Amino acid sequence: MAEAILPKVDVPPATDNATTPTPLHAGAPKPLKRSIGVVGGTLLTLSCLTPASSLFVIVPGMFATQGTGTALTLVIAAVMCVLVAFCYSELGTMVPSAGGEYAMVGTFMGRFAAWIAFIVAGIVVMVVPPIIALGTGEYITSIVSLDATGMKWAGALVMLGATVMGLLDLRANAWVTGIFLALEVVAAALVAFLGFGHTERGASTLVKPEVLAEAGGMSTLTLGVLVSGLAVALFALQGFSTAVYLAEEMDQPRRTVSRTVLWTLGLGAVILILPTIAITLGAADMETLTEGDLPTMIEGWSSHGMATFISLCIALAIINAAIVMVIQNSRVLYASARDRAWPTAVSKAFGTVNRFGAPWVATLAVGVPGAVLCFVDLTLLGSVTSVAVTLLYLVVAFGALASRRGVHKHTPAWRMPLWPAVPVVLIAGLLYVMYELAKSEPKAMYVTFGIIAAAAVYWAVYLLPRKDTRWVITLADEGDKD
Repeated sequence: MAEAILPKVDVPPATDNATTPTPLHAGAPKPLKRSIGVVGGTLLTLSCLTPASSLFVIVPGMFATQGTGTALTLVIAAVMCVLVAFCYSELGTMVPSAGGEYAMVGTFMGRFAAWIAFIVAGIVVMVVPPIIALGTGEYITSIVSLDATGMKWAGALVMLGATVMGLLDLRANAWVTGIFLALEVVAAALVAFLGFGHTERGASTLVKPEVLAEAGGMSTLTLGVLVSGLAVALFALQGFSTAVYLAEEMDQPRRTVSRTVLWTLGLGAVILILPTIAITLGAADMETLTEGDLPTMIEGWSSHGMATFISLCIALAIINAAIVMVIQNSRVLYASARDRAWPTAVSKAFGTVNRFGAPWVATLAVGVPGAVLCFVDLTLLGSVTSVAVTLLYLVVAFGALASRRGVHKHTPAWRMPLWPAVPVVLIAGLLYVMYELAKSEPKAMYVTFGIIAAAAVYWAVYLLPRKDTRWVITLADEGDKD
């Protein structure tokens, strides 16, 4: 019982159906420092979306299944992401919390829903960084030769380096990531310029997509394959939601969060989709496109030196993404400690903030396991992430559908247009994507829902019996009066 109740702390009783977060309790961890605005938040969030890293790490695999329909798949996913961004913008300005999805969902749907949202978000934030980091090895081969094991070690080192950076001041990280971001935008622009300058096929192939058939020749991209590709495309565009995790470190979050979410998605989609179109039109033939060997394509369009420069820019972009993802993920873990999701000693450790204002134990807790995951099968990691991202957006959409009940109708916030049609349409689309994933990625579904089932057991055994003092969703002082 000593573990269940923190000493000398007055915690307001909470109910499972509570819809209003409680204020910070007396024993809460030290607050995070507000130090960034729209520009800093957009730089950090766009670095987490890392469109150039997605272009060079995730899109090549999409060419194998989506063929010349890869850009179309990304455009459809971007439209879906606009609806997702509306949901995040409204909920994130109503509930500005480092807890992100779980704080937003918990406010409107209760604490068990918040716990499931936390676990699903946890899967995403733990698995995505190593997937991106593993792409580093492919883009430094011009200066160092690496085998398969060496590439895994390169990814692990990127994760460890990102963890060290995550321990520093957030404002400093915003400038560092901003410089790296500029380099990845330059790389993406160069690829677009080179691809459009070496066009091999007409634009009609983008809207009448074809794929390379197994027996040779061409075949039309089917609707089922396109929809299954949407999960990967959503993963490629994932990252604009980072703004809600940084809400407690933003000035005037009720204004800043929505602007950051929407600006990031818009810029990220352009940086990702335009070069994808250029690559599709500029690939020498369908076999070259399907292989997705972008460095070789770039060298064929230009020179070895140009290919090397772009590859090194992409390596920096990957490092940049890893840094921001570690920062984001540590904030979620910090918030869960403040809301007492764990035994006393663990919550205290995860809530510890260093002199730079960073939750250092939480940063280590997400960065070091990320380095270990670099040695896990990449295909499985990618499939699990696609399932988890789709499921996370689905949970947020349900939260948005429930967000205007009772007192929440009058909460100061950015309001999405066409509510409730936006979340309803989004839910329908995401459920269809989940249906296709269940058919195409059953192993990933088993892994994802297995983790959720284990988390439900933890809820029933540990959190629910201690509901007055555990998993009590709190909000920090906003630092502004809207």
